[in-house]
Order: sequence, then structure tokens, then C-alpha cells
Amino acid sequence: MDERTILIVEDDATLRELLSYRLESHCAVVTAVDGVDALNKISDRRPDLIISDVMMPRMDGFTLLEELQTQPDTRAIPFIFLTARTDEDAHMTGMRLGVDDFITKPFDMKQLVSRAKRLLERVEVFSNRLDTQLGHDFSQRLMPDALPEMPGYELVVRYEPSEQGGGDLLDWSQLDDGRYFFAIGDVMGKGLQAKFYAYSFLSYVRASLRARLDDVPAPADMMAHINTLLLEDQVLTDTFASFLLFVWDPNAHTVTFSNAGHCRPLLVDEKASTLVEDSDILLGLTPDTSFAQHTLTLDPGTAFVAYTDGLLEQPTREESTLGEEGIRALTQEAYRAGHPVDAIWDGALKRSPWSHYKDDTLIFWLKRTADTSTSVARVSGAITS
Repeated sequence: MDERTILIVEDDATLRELLSYRLESHCAVVTAVDGVDALNKISDRRPDLIISDVMMPRMDGFTLLEELQTQPDTRAIPFIFLTARTDEDAHMTGMRLGVDDFITKPFDMKQLVSRAKRLLERVEVFSNRLDTQLGHDFSQRLMPDALPEMPGYELVVRYEPSEQGGGDLLDWSQLDDGRYFFAIGDVMGKGLQAKFYAYSFLSYVRASLRARLDDVPAPADMMAHINTLLLEDQVLTDTFASFLLFVWDPNAHTVTFSNAGHCRPLLVDEKASTLVEDSDILLGLTPDTSFAQHTLTLDPGTAFVAYTDGLLEQPTREESTLGEEGIRALTQEAYRAGHPVDAIWDGALKRSPWSHYKDDTLIFWLKRTADTSTSVARVSGAITS
């Protein structure tokens, strides 16, 4: 049965029960005896479609529709009028008020059900298109347009959002001393809501980074600061996020990072692909949390690889998920490829029964090359939903 709700407003008990009986196999049905009763029912549960008689005691259908039109959260609810009146004035009044359909009694029940289903389908298409466009806009704002370029380094990011996926984000800033501060995160949740919270959360991170980079350059200290902000904010009280903050020093060839519940990064070279230290607790769970900090040295030919759980949790043909070991094997295989990030990306999909990623997915590749005269910096992947 469809999860959507139809409200039937009809003072004739027999017709009201008949309509409810015929529609309840398609979706949830709520009934009301007149316009006043309907407004009370709508305040408890906003319907996806209203089918209403015109002539009713206390409040007729026209007055009900006018009342709904005054409220922003109800004015767009599709509305079908049922009436025994066939005069032109009734139809003109309904059209003036913005009714979506007008069915005259007696009517064919199959025709009414068909019209109701078409209206619900139209609303769903519009809603999906709106969600997709909003998700697209948020996704664009969660990724940088460009990456820093540094001779002797290859930096590639591939990211693609999923229509149902959550809120992956990436941001970076250059410090005054030439180092770079990166933030990779994943806000818990799915779909548009997670992307909205991810965008709000990223705004906090950007503001914190830009305001405190001079006095709090350590990733662990910055992580504790963001954790406090998240817990104190009323809007984001119930928002949880995994985060990887790290400082890349291209002159000292080091990456210093702090990990709060995020996927464990790897160090990859010709011989091995190694998962680094375990992570600490998610952000937004516990006040006064301290976070560990680790420093890795990037020898020539070594890559630092980070990713989000869209890659980690991608299903495999063995009815499991790719997991850390699968990613470790993939990065080792992809190391010698001309485009290693694309090789990791495509390799995971080849192991999966799915032709696409189920969740927002990001891969970050930072490699110190043997050639110190050239640099590679690229953001790839489509920002589409």
C-alpha cells in the first residue's frame, strides 16, 4: 500500500465510507464530516490529497479550500471537489479557488480512483524533481571547485552524490606558513535532509577554520572545538558526523590528522596498502571529548588515501560489503594504474551487483611523486543526483 494519505471530507456517511473503502487499498485514508472537522484532521496529519464535497454543514468545501489557501504549508495540497451541482457558477468558483479537479455526482468510482492516483503521481514527480534540484545545489556547495597544486605531488578527488545518499563534504584552506588544512566529513542521515545538515555543518567548519587557524592549527584541537560547537547549537543538536581533519605539509612531506569516527585512511606504495590508526568517537555525541592526533611521513612514491563510507559500504556480489580489506586490496591494485582513483572507483563497482554507488561516495588521493617538477590537482566526478 502507498504511504501517502488522502483526506475525504463528506457529510454523507454512506458515501464517506464507500470512498474510504475503495481508496484504502491504494493509500492511507482519513475522513472528516465537514470543513471544520477537516481542518482539525489536517492539523494532526497533513494529507497528500483532499477529496471534498462542496455542500456541507458548518463549513462547505469552498470555504475549506479558501482557508487552506491562506496557509503556506497547506496551499499546495491537491484538491478534488465532489458535488451534485452542475451549474457553471460552482465550477467557476472552484477553478477560481485553484481546485485541481471537479467531479460531479453521481460519478464512476473507478474514474475517481484513477484521477486521484494521477494527481498523487503528479505531486510525487514534482516533489522528486524539487528534491533532486535541491540535492544537486547542496552537493555542489559541499565540494571545492579546485584543489591546491604543489610540485612533486599528485592530488585527485573523485566525488559523486547519490539521490538517496547522505551528506559527504570536503573543504580545504591554506595556512600562512604554506601548509594546507583539509576537512573530510560525512553527516549521518540520508537524502536531502542529510545534505542540508551537511551544508549547515560545513558552514560551521569553514567559519571555525578561518577564524581559528592561526591559534588552533592542530587537527585534534580543532576537532574538539567543532564538537563543542555542534553540541551547543540548537539547530544541529541531533546531528552526528564523522570527520577527518588533517594538515598537509608539502615541505616537510607529512600529514598530521585527527579522526572522529570516520573511515580509516591508508598509506599506499608499491609494496603495501596499510590502514592507519583507529578513529575516535563521532562528533556530536559527548561533550569535553579529547581527540588523538597522528603524523604520517610521505616518502617518495607514497600515497595518503581517504574515503567516505559510500565506498566502504558498497555491496559486493558475495552479499557482503567492500569493507576495509576490500578497499585495501583495491588501492594496492590501483597503485600502478594511470588514473588510480578511477581504478579504485571502477574496481569497487565491478565487484558489486550495483552499477552505481548507493550512497554519496568520495575518494581523496594525495601522492608524493618521484618527479618534483610537476604537479597534478584534479576534482573529478559529476555533481549530479
